[in-house]
Amino acid sequence: MLLGTFLLLLLLPGADPASAHAALRATDPADGSVVPAAPRSVTLTFTESVGLLDDSFRVLDPTGHRVPTGDAEHAGGHADTARIGLPAGLGRGTFTVAWRVVSADSHPVSGAFTFSVGAPSATAAPVPTGPTEDPLTAFLYGTARGAAYLAAALLIGTAVFVAVCRPTRVRPLRGLLRAGGWGLAGATVLLLVLRAPYETGDGPSAALDLDALGRTLTGRPGWALLARLAFLAASALLLTHAARRARPSRTHLSLGAVLAVGLALTWAAAEHASAGIQVPLAMASAVVHLLAMAAWLGGLTALLVLLRRDTPPLATVTRFSHLAMLSVTALAVTGLYQSWRGLGTVSALTDTSYGRLLLAKLAAVTVLLTAADWSRRWVAERARAATPAERKEELRMPQPVGATRTGTPAPDGLTERPPEAGTPRPPEAGTAPTEPSSDGDAHRRALRRSVLVEVLVAAVVLALTTVLTGTLPGRAEAEAQATRQAAALPATSVVMAPFSVAGHRGTVQVTLDPARTGDNAVEAVVYGADGGLAAVPELRIAFTFPAQDIGPLNADLTDRGGYWATNAVNLPLAGTWTMKVTVRVSDVDQVTVQKPVRVAR
Repeated sequence: MLLGTFLLLLLLPGADPASAHAALRATDPADGSVVPAAPRSVTLTFTESVGLLDDSFRVLDPTGHRVPTGDAEHAGGHADTARIGLPAGLGRGTFTVAWRVVSADSHPVSGAFTFSVGAPSATAAPVPTGPTEDPLTAFLYGTARGAAYLAAALLIGTAVFVAVCRPTRVRPLRGLLRAGGWGLAGATVLLLVLRAPYETGDGPSAALDLDALGRTLTGRPGWALLARLAFLAASALLLTHAARRARPSRTHLSLGAVLAVGLALTWAAAEHASAGIQVPLAMASAVVHLLAMAAWLGGLTALLVLLRRDTPPLATVTRFSHLAMLSVTALAVTGLYQSWRGLGTVSALTDTSYGRLLLAKLAAVTVLLTAADWSRRWVAERARAATPAERKEELRMPQPVGATRTGTPAPDGLTERPPEAGTPRPPEAGTAPTEPSSDGDAHRRALRRSVLVEVLVAAVVLALTTVLTGTLPGRAEAEAQATRQAAALPATSVVMAPFSVAGHRGTVQVTLDPARTGDNAVEAVVYGADGGLAAVPELRIAFTFPAQDIGPLNADLTDRGGYWATNAVNLPLAGTWTMKVTVRVSDVDQVTVQKPVRVAR
């Protein structure tokens, strides 16, 4: 049933092509284009809103020297754009633009492109192709992100286990709560200080820059991390207050649920769910997914800790079995939706890194479910084998608040629960304690091994989940690939046609845009022998296709004050066309030059 639902979701079309991780949609000037005059600015347009950095742009001239620019800004107030001003007198030649921005889902993206002024230069600054981030910073940031997931699972899962499963012995679980709380606090602080160098691609030493930390605190990822610390502090106060009672009150449970949802929202607000299609539904799904994961995996760890010494009450294990079933159901539903949202197509499962990681996670979850099924069968068999007296014991009234198994008050901290179903009653005075049966020990060891396997595989699932949160989703990768393929095609075709007639020498630069079948725009600039602009009384251009005996197709050029242009030349076939450029320099002197032009499909 789940597999069928998964395939159905994959086949459903997306409502919007945009997805997490911004992809570059267009540049102005266009990548690889030749413009007749130096532009006053460079503008990038993305598939989603982006955040700008202090060093979002680096413009290099043909010699590789950096061009002084203004501050990066959003063009026209549109959050999906990035613009940088250029100085006057930029000069001629090929310029390289390297850029780096932060996606709406908090992941940095970068790239580079070139454009030429006047004509491509013989030399140009190399387009950056190396790594765009510091490996050590990326490793530390990824490790802190994984530690945060693990700590959240321990904290939330253990608290849910205590509240829902009501174990009689909670003292061993206080260490898990402390580890989860302090671990999440430490990981969050580390993420906060590493956020700035992670965005800019610098080394960890850049974390010492207080100005950069200040910028982090004013951005959405910084707000999410600060909110996580605030929710964590409130959770610590709540757990401290609840520990003074034998059982948490409804107020404690309600506040705990609110704080757990708040903690989960700090992930949803700064990860893949916060950008792309169906954002409100995606964020709700991410919150449910994380809480279900924490309840299941954190509860497993709590159960394993209790199994180290003796078998927990059957009622406690049964309650956790039901909780685990609800968690698995929630994980399946939300996981299927998130998979469809991140992949988009069935082929993305094998064609993208995101899809292959998702398959690896699915395989690990399958192993996890197999071990969980064995544990569930164990619980069911023990429940069926319980004697009527044991079942009656389940209904026994609890002991007074604050009493331990022996009736004495529990130490400070979480209060021990009264005995529940399946817990041996303490021996009466004057009687010797009975030794646990070897059969019971064997059952406990078997259950402990099964739960241990679940916990170990769960750690692998968490690691894969951490990697997935930093991997470009299949939808975004497909869109970025389409953008790169479109950029690889000749967006423009620039042809230089030298001429010489009646003592006049010069060059006509003809730009055909987009140099594909269908309508094309033609711009022509005439340069004199000295390289400056030259005025001529008439300029004509015609296209022929010798392979099919088509043409001539005349371009109706008009003088637009310094250059000649038209927007209405239709070239119906792909292939090599012959362009005839006729330059008239006087009433009686003119010359025609032929040049091949490649037209793409």
